[in-house]
Amino acid sequence: MEAIAVLGSGTMGQGIAQVAAVKGFATRVYDVDAARADAAVKAIAAQLAKLVQKAKLTAEECDAALGRLSTASDVGVAVAGASFVIEAAPEDMALKVALFEKVVAAAPADALLGSNTSSLSLTELGTRTGQPHRTVGLHFFNPPPVMELLEIVRGLGTSEATVDRAVALAARLGKTPIIVRDTPGFATSRLGVILGAEAIRMLESGVASAVDIDRAMELGYRHPMGPLKLTDLVGLDVRLAILDHLHKEVGEQFRAPPLLRTMVRAGKLGKKTGEGFYIWKDGAAQSK
Repeated sequence: MEAIAVLGSGTMGQGIAQVAAVKGFATRVYDVDAARADAAVKAIAAQLAKLVQKAKLTAEECDAALGRLSTASDVGVAVAGASFVIEAAPEDMALKVALFEKVVAAAPADALLGSNTSSLSLTELGTRTGQPHRTVGLHFFNPPPVMELLEIVRGLGTSEATVDRAVALAARLGKTPIIVRDTPGFATSRLGVILGAEAIRMLESGVASAVDIDRAMELGYRHPMGPLKLTDLVGLDVRLAILDHLHKEVGEQFRAPPLLRTMVRAGKLGKKTGEGFYIWKDGAAQSK
């Protein structure tokens, strides 16, 4: 059984680990805080139980997936013998570089080094860790068990063999890949955050309520979720970090709306804190 190490036990790390375990990989969830890693596995177990209730997964498949999950609070333990490493740490280049340096020291020399970054440079990450040929972007979408897309980002030094392995991994995980060049925001973040930022500006200037702005995109453009609710789901702090990065790298159109920055300073980060553009209770959004 091939092993996947998922580095980070937040929302994205949990979702990626769930997908990997269900699809037959021995899956190790790493977090420097062992309690957070354990909580992530419990959250995955709860999600799998819901799938069993909905007859989307059998009880046997659920038990098998849970049997493939383990946790680690040491990077070396997490990546030992892993064929694939998928980093899902916060959007901070220094943090990711430090983490990958530990991975390079402990993982097999042929392990694929994937990052779930939504905006940072894979070329820089691969260069700074001395492994550009096997470093690749594996950008999953929230929630990973549901969303079909996997954005594969090719850094300047990423080898063709690594890209091929990433495409093959996408198929094994039940995802449809797109391959993009390493440019700020790639394809999806660049398009997604500009829509979200404009929706926040519209709310800020009183064009319409958050519910009606979202409804406009859901019903008028068939988006499964409006841009403000999606920002709550992703995390306002995450969206702000991406906008700040793209503003610096690309241009003025990505300047963050003042309302977004104010809400982040107030700790209103969306679903994970219970309040953003919506109030969140029991996992469901309610209008303010």
